[in-house]
Amino acid sequence: MTRVISIGECMVEMSRGGDGRFALSFGGDTFNTAVYIARAGLSVAYGSVLGDDPYSTGIRSLALLEGIGTDLIGTAKGRMPGIYLIETNAGGERTFWYWRDRAPARELFELPAGAAVEAAMPTASAVYFSGVTLSLYSATGLDRFEQALAAARKAGVRIVMDSNYRPRGWAGDIDRARATFERFWRHADIALPTFDDEQALWGDTHVASTLSRLAALGVPEIVVKNGAAGAAVLCRAEVTDVPCPAAVTPVDTTAAGDSFNAGYLAARLRNGSPADAAHLGHRLAAAVIQHRGAIVPHAATEPVLGKHR
Repeated sequence: MTRVISIGECMVEMSRGGDGRFALSFGGDTFNTAVYIARAGLSVAYGSVLGDDPYSTGIRSLALLEGIGTDLIGTAKGRMPGIYLIETNAGGERTFWYWRDRAPARELFELPAGAAVEAAMPTASAVYFSGVTLSLYSATGLDRFEQALAAARKAGVRIVMDSNYRPRGWAGDIDRARATFERFWRHADIALPTFDDEQALWGDTHVASTLSRLAALGVPEIVVKNGAAGAAVLCRAEVTDVPCPAAVTPVDTTAAGDSFNAGYLAARLRNGSPADAAHLGHRLAAAVIQHRGAIVPHAATEPVLGKHR
């Protein structure tokens, strides 16, 4: 199996612990998914741009430690990655605060590193990205990314998109966000939206509304994640509800959707059924949300994914 290419931004993560102090780590939605795909034993590379500072070095080192290919991570001299801060309430729900306007990942498809990512995409088994990825790029960057996705899909690569709608990333311009999401959903073979995001962006009142809207855009396989209510899978015109295996009290819901997506995609790329893939996604997300931070210890995910390294 050729590798998955996950595209987006990895940042410096500052997460407040139970004692009120912050711990430094690294994370970002598509990077988190890449980590858990690698832990599932699949080959994966990350497409992005970092700086030449110690924190960028730390991100590259973490990627290598997790078994993620770094050959598609470019370097922008004199630049630094973005920073995000996580505040988590008593129920495990989190709020994010970002400092990322000058992060070089925003210019991937306008810097020399973008050419390597574009060239690699048609050779992948799947290309994965999110609505956060789309919020990074300028109009020029989006055009180049769309052209690369179309070429990859024509070559038989599965295009996989997560919603991850974050209003701050779109500066409150909901019309631009809607237009961009629709434009890129049309290239997706697998859609992995979160129902909360679809409610926020489109005002959907039922999961069925999300399924029908994305199906009308031509997406053949859709998985709507709906927290403790489970997931609804539309594949081959048949809807299957896949409940969570067990109730879990979250410590931190950061990366819940990212890890679900990794489990789902890993299973599907190994020809597992959509229902079985969603079940693995639930189990992996349940393990992740019982720990703080986006990237949890290996010991937390090994009972679900096994030990592949």
